[in-house]
Amino acid sequence: MTTYFHYPPPPLQEELHKIAAAIVAPGKGILAADESVSTAGKRLKDIGVENTEENRRRYRQLLFTSDAALSDNISGVILFHETVYQKTDDGTTFPELLKSKGIIPGIKVDKGVVPLFGSEDECTTQGLDDLAERCAQYKRDGCHFAKWRCVLKIGKNTPSFQAIQENATVLARYASICQANRLVPIVEPEVLPDGTHDIERAQKVTETVLAAVYKALNDHHVYLEGTLLKPNMVTPGMQNPTRCSAYEIAQATVTALQRTVPPAVVGITFLSGGQTEEEATVNLDAINKFVARKPWPLTFSFGRALQASVLKAWGGKNECIESAQDELLKRARANGEASLGKYVAGTVKGQAAEQDLFIKGHAY
Repeated sequence: MTTYFHYPPPPLQEELHKIAAAIVAPGKGILAADESVSTAGKRLKDIGVENTEENRRRYRQLLFTSDAALSDNISGVILFHETVYQKTDDGTTFPELLKSKGIIPGIKVDKGVVPLFGSEDECTTQGLDDLAERCAQYKRDGCHFAKWRCVLKIGKNTPSFQAIQENATVLARYASICQANRLVPIVEPEVLPDGTHDIERAQKVTETVLAAVYKALNDHHVYLEGTLLKPNMVTPGMQNPTRCSAYEIAQATVTALQRTVPPAVVGITFLSGGQTEEEATVNLDAINKFVARKPWPLTFSFGRALQASVLKAWGGKNECIESAQDELLKRARANGEASLGKYVAGTVKGQAAEQDLFIKGHAY
């Protein structure tokens, strides 16, 4: 029978729910430090630093050795495979270091996007084949949640039914495998901001994509109380000359979520999607200030929008580590306030707070 299946054993349910709830504790969110080797290289190149494993390690060490106050606003960090096994100068592994600060280590487990044959330049995400073995190993090595990113593109004929269904199914299978190995899955169906579409079109696509994702998660018997969602905010396309206010973005985003995301989901951690640091914070704040039924914590899982000022302040120089860490603490605090609807726009002045972070067709 289609309705005959087993929920996870109660101890597993409790473990997954506890981890997920800790990640979206009030005033806290995620630092996404899971850039691949090539993407990390682009970030380092922008500040004149060579893309070597040692320089990548030095930069991640800078982030993770920030003052203990970082844990006031950062509950979890998404790591890249290489980073899980790197160590600080004193020989402490990065997962151990984060754990000592009360921060939960997580891991990016997808292996990147690949073309979806027969589509109009659409894609799916690879990495399912050996995922169970990798998840089991990451759990043993100190990670407690995972992230998998799928990408949908808005165009005249996209996203197609093929792309929506394929990516929803891949996300559901990933989530199921994670939970079987005691990792909380962060489900990330990103609708890219590329395009000339308006905010209404973005909202409709986001609703359609999220509805398909939660149908697939249900079909795969994923335990929603042990999951988090990492969606895009609903914004007009980056090439659309009409810009929207933070209130309009909040209204469209919250409405899309209300229509598609079950209340059982533990929390929603938005991606920044190429917004500037300040835009991402202001829009997150507006989402939390927006008066509506919101049965989930609404917080952040930012990469570029938490690190742009950090990289600019650091510049690869040891003497600038402390000032770079100060930038991270400031922006983390701002986003923590925004996740509570308490941020005052413009009160945090970062070295790259207004820098354009949009990357066309962002893949990593």
